[in-house]
Amino acid sequence: MSINITRRGFLKTGLAATSAAAGASLLDTTAYAAEKSPNSKLGVAVVGAGGMGGYSVSMALKENLVALVDIDDRRVADVMKRISKNGKGKSPGVKTYFDYRKMLDECGRDIDVVLVATPDHHHAPACIRAMRMGKAAFSQKPLAHNIAECYAMAAAAKKNKVLTQMGNQGHYSEHIRRVCEYIWAGAVGNVLEAHAILGRNFGGSGGRPKSEPTPKGVHWDEWIGPAQYRDYHKGLHPFSWRSWRQFGTGTIGDMACHNLDALFWALRLADAKQFTVECISQTKGSDEKYPTDNVIRWEFPPRGKMPPVRVFSYDQKKIRPKIMSETEKKHNRRFGEFTLFVGDKAMIGTDGRIIPEEKHKAFTPPPKTIPRAHGGPIQDLFHAMKNDGTPCSNFVDSAAPLTAFALTGHLAMFAGVGRKLHWDAAKMEVANAPEINKFVGRKYRKGWEL
Repeated sequence: MSINITRRGFLKTGLAATSAAAGASLLDTTAYAAEKSPNSKLGVAVVGAGGMGGYSVSMALKENLVALVDIDDRRVADVMKRISKNGKGKSPGVKTYFDYRKMLDECGRDIDVVLVATPDHHHAPACIRAMRMGKAAFSQKPLAHNIAECYAMAAAAKKNKVLTQMGNQGHYSEHIRRVCEYIWAGAVGNVLEAHAILGRNFGGSGGRPKSEPTPKGVHWDEWIGPAQYRDYHKGLHPFSWRSWRQFGTGTIGDMACHNLDALFWALRLADAKQFTVECISQTKGSDEKYPTDNVIRWEFPPRGKMPPVRVFSYDQKKIRPKIMSETEKKHNRRFGEFTLFVGDKAMIGTDGRIIPEEKHKAFTPPPKTIPRAHGGPIQDLFHAMKNDGTPCSNFVDSAAPLTAFALTGHLAMFAGVGRKLHWDAAKMEVANAPEINKFVGRKYRKGWEL
């Protein structure tokens, strides 16, 4: 089944708001806040306990962990040992599952919020099911596996009036806010280019490895979930799924919600209704895996008072542009996972420092106009739930527009080097290459549809 939501419908219902930069929200949290006090314990379900799921478990144990879902029995056992050692989870007891659909059916009345830290292909199916039940939802980055799912998740949040959050940790930092505030105050003049190093290189070439027996204790059918079924093989569970097109989102999906976040926010790219995207360099992938060494270029028209801008992403540091290498040498800087904004008066990085340094010292720091976060992603969500607040990286205002923008990079990768795509955000389609639009969404296995 294909997702049937369009960006036009998204815009008509007010979901593509860009007011997050000013701290506004489209969500009505009054009803929820009336039922919860700041001292109440939230009923929490954790879906996916490995990797960043450990953060979910830690935060859930500060509240009331109701249910734990993971497809790996050994991982569940390890978490339950941890809970028992800490003296928590024995009474009334944490229920364990390997299928979040069953968990939601059985535990829904006891849950206030669902924390999802699964492989990317499960983010939308798990979160949307929770939101339809009126539960707050948290998803680790990227928000979804594809562009259409981003808008489906935002639509579900809007329709069900639930609080939501994405786990792109840098969005909660002071640095990203100061970068925005400095740029909006004119500290570097008009920003004409931005260059972002993503810092990974997920993907590869070749076909599917031979099938192998599923390891004991791994519930493979539930791991596959909404994707098209395949037998177990090496290179997927528990980490390397990121390189595979059916399950992960490659480097740009894994890292762009961190490292393209500042430029998306500061340059008000969500205001652009059309833009172009092109892959200008890559090492080819395959039908199974993402291309690697990608260099992606977006070109945006004016947005309000902001001039046209070109935005570049680089999968890894080795393929970074000349301007970043030269700036490092000239100004004694070191850029890792870093974004460099190039203005017509100066430059600034994601550390919030104007380049050259003497211009930073001479510039009067702008006022702090953006609301600050209340801790990390889950802490901020819990605070909003208890205090009638607005989560910083909620699906509607922030996470869906950001992730959808980043995932247009997939379209350019699949189109091939040197093919400039004209993205129509209102129609949510590539205007000049309709055959590429098949990558905007995906089909779902029966029983796992959105």
